[in-house]
Amino acid sequence: MIGGRWWGSVSLATLLCTLGAPAWGARHGGEQPDRLWVEAAQRSVREQRSALSQVAQASLPAVVSITTRQASTGADMEGEAQKGIGSGLIIHPDGYILTSAHVIEGAEDITISVLSERGYPEEYPAEVVGEDERTDFALLKIKAPRKLPVLKLSSASRVEVGDFVVVIGNPFGLTHSVTAGVVSAKGRTDVTPNGRDGDFDYMQVDASINPGNSGGPVLDVHGDVVAIANAVNVAGQGIGFAIPVDIAKAVLPHLRKYGRVRRGWMGVSVQDCSPDVIEAYGLTNPRGVVVSEVMDGGPASRAGLQVGDVIEGLDSARVDRAHKLRWQVASRGVGRNVVLRVRRGDRPLKLKVKLEDIPGDTEPVAPTLAGPAPAAHPDGEPATGGSGLPGEADGQAPGRSAPSP
Repeated sequence: MIGGRWWGSVSLATLLCTLGAPAWGARHGGEQPDRLWVEAAQRSVREQRSALSQVAQASLPAVVSITTRQASTGADMEGEAQKGIGSGLIIHPDGYILTSAHVIEGAEDITISVLSERGYPEEYPAEVVGEDERTDFALLKIKAPRKLPVLKLSSASRVEVGDFVVVIGNPFGLTHSVTAGVVSAKGRTDVTPNGRDGDFDYMQVDASINPGNSGGPVLDVHGDVVAIANAVNVAGQGIGFAIPVDIAKAVLPHLRKYGRVRRGWMGVSVQDCSPDVIEAYGLTNPRGVVVSEVMDGGPASRAGLQVGDVIEGLDSARVDRAHKLRWQVASRGVGRNVVLRVRRGDRPLKLKVKLEDIPGDTEPVAPTLAGPAPAAHPDGEPATGGSGLPGEADGQAPGRSAPSP
């Protein structure tokens, strides 16, 4: 039988290899100088762990599990409270925790689970110090009887496409789960989880991110935080999104001081210099973004900015994309004077603009007790996903345009 001969061949080859190997080694001696490969040295896994493993082991104590409770309003839920699960990271030993704002959205109360020094979970109620929907960040505070371990915040600029990263979080309630992968892309501005607009500028990674991971850290090979896990595309595998930690570092002082982010505003709408825009405005070799609207009476209008002007720079920074200008203006805050480098036709100009509060965005937000994560989304709907609620999905949708800076 053919099957019998095939099995016999495999068995015979195995037998020959088994019997022949000692004789070959004995004939050539211990050094085997004519070997065609380089033999790997025997290493003890216990003594020489991989860099990624060391990062995970060192970082786990500073990653927390966030459980939220939200009263149900649905008639079919009979008043039962919904629970959500998310992740967070300790950024200060006094109990300040960074997470995603959508993890605690609409919550009535929130519980933080921290690993004790002996590795057991300790639970504490949390206070919401501040939150910001546009960047999807929230700052929480717990009162622990000891100084807590922290993770160091680095910068997304420290990693490039292809670099290894580690993600730690609580996907579907599986606490302190570790996944690893590489940075797949940077500067994704066309990603809109749940259709929400915001200041995201996503980093794409192929490390597994699932509902419950949101708010957890994305770490480089040194164990420093470069991004915060935020969303995943449920239509594909290995397509996860994280918000650069640089954005969190820009908003954290606002969240601690005001409970919200006081964004700078100059009252213009701008567009990228796409071929259609260049043709519409009759531009020649533009380098920057085109002003498409100037709000009457706004800071930019008072400074003399006009429709059709090309903004090439803000202070010492170059401007080449509309979303970049929006973030540069917003992150500078209220009351700051900035200098726009503008080209009007062939004439270069410098205009000084004093940034103001966004109209209608001046009310302070008082700290409140945090609570459960947002309601579930149908499978396949683009969503931020970190609550871990049954049926919730994360994803993306292209085509976001930059709002007025």
